[in-house]
Amino acid sequence: MRTGLYPGTFDPITLGHTDIIKRACRLVDRLVIGVAINRDKGPLFTLEERVAMVEAEAAGWTGKTGTEIVVHPFENLLIDCARDVDAQVIVRGLRAVADFEYEYQMVGMNRVLDDRIETVFLMAEAEHQAIASKLVKEIARLGGNVSSFVTPAVNAALNGKFPRP
Repeated sequence: MRTGLYPGTFDPITLGHTDIIKRACRLVDRLVIGVAINRDKGPLFTLEERVAMVEAEAAGWTGKTGTEIVVHPFENLLIDCARDVDAQVIVRGLRAVADFEYEYQMVGMNRVLDDRIETVFLMAEAEHQAIASKLVKEIARLGGNVSSFVTPAVNAALNGKFPRP
């Protein structure tokens, strides 16, 4: 069984994330979606809220894709999380060239830490490539419509954090 790990803070999960998840399901038998605690980023949603959102979005995908999907919160090194879940592959999403430079460095470091774990990069479909959780939160905070970037359930969760007058 080939296991992949798709890590992120998912604060919140966007259509870009879900596109990468669906594409990753074509590559592995089991996909672990690692929800990073990452206190340094100061997430809008609690870990519990982010895990619940990811679980809700991924519900039913196992039946549709044939890939077992597991949501797993983590706070340790990415490579240690990959070992913890027996992942042979780390899946990373790329939006733009700027993402690649950071990801390239991370791959190099992870290869030194454990050269048995491969990293693959997937690009979201063109209509989702510009979506970034940080920008989605900013648009929502300023009262903008984010329904083109997230599912209705995530949109409702954002509206709960940023109620409109």
